[in-house]
Amino acid sequence: MPDIALELPSPKSAIALAGEQESNLKTLAQQSGAKLLLRGQALQISGSEAQVRLASEMVALLKDFWQEGRSITAVDILAVRQALNTQQTDEWQALQDDVLVRTRRGESIRARTFRQREYIKAIRHNAITFGIGPAGTGKTFLAALLAVKALLDNEYERLILTRPAVEAGEKLGFLPGDLQQKIDPYLRPLYDALYELIEPERISSLMERGVVEVAPLAYMRGRTLNNAFVILDEAQNTTPAQMKMMLTRIGMKSRLVVTGDLTQTDLPSHQTSGLAIARKILEPIEGIAFCYLSKGDIVRHPLVEKIIDAYERFEADGLGQPVNLSQKS
Repeated sequence: MPDIALELPSPKSAIALAGEQESNLKTLAQQSGAKLLLRGQALQISGSEAQVRLASEMVALLKDFWQEGRSITAVDILAVRQALNTQQTDEWQALQDDVLVRTRRGESIRARTFRQREYIKAIRHNAITFGIGPAGTGKTFLAALLAVKALLDNEYERLILTRPAVEAGEKLGFLPGDLQQKIDPYLRPLYDALYELIEPERISSLMERGVVEVAPLAYMRGRTLNNAFVILDEAQNTTPAQMKMMLTRIGMKSRLVVTGDLTQTDLPSHQTSGLAIARKILEPIEGIAFCYLSKGDIVRHPLVEKIIDAYERFEADGLGQPVNLSQKS
């Protein structure tokens, strides 16, 4: 196969395909072995026949992104490579066609990886879903988006977002303000998805009426949560008793999503995580789904995956030796 030249439809599409400082072209080159050169809107792909074919197939599968000028990440490129390796290109296209929601700005939000799509399917079809994985994999954000959409579609009467108020090294008492102001920083990640879909003024109204409730886990004790979409975030910081309490709050016509990262527990060293216990005893139960996301599903800054890699190597080594963070993942 000779070198391939592709004329992109607009400067916007060229910017989307290239990525910041041509990071996407570099990732495509790493994954295919081909050389990709972009001059203006003209893309040149060169290399061996196999390399050119692979690179051109990856660019073609990303067409929905760059044609619309949508941002492309390393996660998208790796997912495309996986789709080609496993002959799942139809599944990749189905993933692109499944728009979860449209933001207030009109942007379409989709699952970015196959595991994220399985996680979304699990939430849609199970009363209780556990999403377990490292930071940046979309566990909480995707669950909150689905919850807000369900609320706006009148599938549920209430949306409840909760998490244990366990500090990651800080002390709650030293924060300024009343109790609500003290716990707000711990609940802030849960607000982000709300702002994607609902005007800030409307969020305040919904919270005043109790339609949207954002509260620490301790506030859930003694309640029965009927006709509600409930998200328990940072579940690795629950005790076994807290986890059992939360799981048994679910009432009729309710759905619960539990998210957490077992590598980021902030509990005292002698305390077992409620999430770890729940995984051991609940996985066989029908109607409860466990979804495991990995560093390959990270959709934050590319450095997040490298940081996780570095910590995993450090912890596996167990010798406390310095880790070279510049090493490629």
